[in-house]
Amino acid sequence: MHDVCNYDAYFVQKYDAIGILGLFPEQKPTASLWMLAFGTSADHVDGISRMEKSNIQESLVRFCDAIETIYTKDYLRKPTPRDLKRLLQKAKARGFPYMTGSIDYIHWQWKKCPTAWQGDYGYRNGQKSIILEAVASFDTWVWHAFFGVVGSQNDLNMLGQSLVFNDLLRGQSPHITYKINNTIYSGGYYLGDEIYPRWTTFVKTIPHPQLENEKYFDAYQEGYRKNVERCFSILQDQWAIIRGAARMFDEE
Repeated sequence: MHDVCNYDAYFVQKYDAIGILGLFPEQKPTASLWMLAFGTSADHVDGISRMEKSNIQESLVRFCDAIETIYTKDYLRKPTPRDLKRLLQKAKARGFPYMTGSIDYIHWQWKKCPTAWQGDYGYRNGQKSIILEAVASFDTWVWHAFFGVVGSQNDLNMLGQSLVFNDLLRGQSPHITYKINNTIYSGGYYLGDEIYPRWTTFVKTIPHPQLENEKYFDAYQEGYRKNVERCFSILQDQWAIIRGAARMFDEE
């Protein structure tokens, strides 16, 4: 609450034009957290927070903006050398040496998508959605998140917009070198599903495995890749607002 108040004076308690003391600093963040955690509308929160519906909606938008601005540098940052060492040690212990994370994406249905944008954000069954791409580690730390991609896209053309491989393309990725089948690779790799392209930076399952070791590898790869899927499940479980369709009218 103190961080949010320092970032945005909107949350600070102040007097209005006729000298009446306004809302407490606790009221606006509480109303925002209630909507995020329980997925309720502003109409259900007004009795708890003793705030007008318009104030609740404005508080939600400002609160999310404040949280993103204040904490992104701490929680949505690239791995430091120390982080990377920890990730690689854990991956090696679980049978995937030099693996840096699991990558996947999730659709969030957009209930009130404006009519002019519905062609871009169309998804299966006529639904409109926005896409979140994420890379998660074994402890569900999301160190890369790319949100806001139009819903008509998929894993393939999302990679053209995502920032996760920019350092790799510039040759600035972490210095990781390893050798497999007499071939030397660098830069680490990610576990992905079958729709991702055949790049050396992706390790996918073997389609139609026949041999016993191929079936074993597929089972192990799919089991480890549950990291990012579990992360999405935790996100939806803790913040009920994203279990239902998005009710905002704007991309922001």
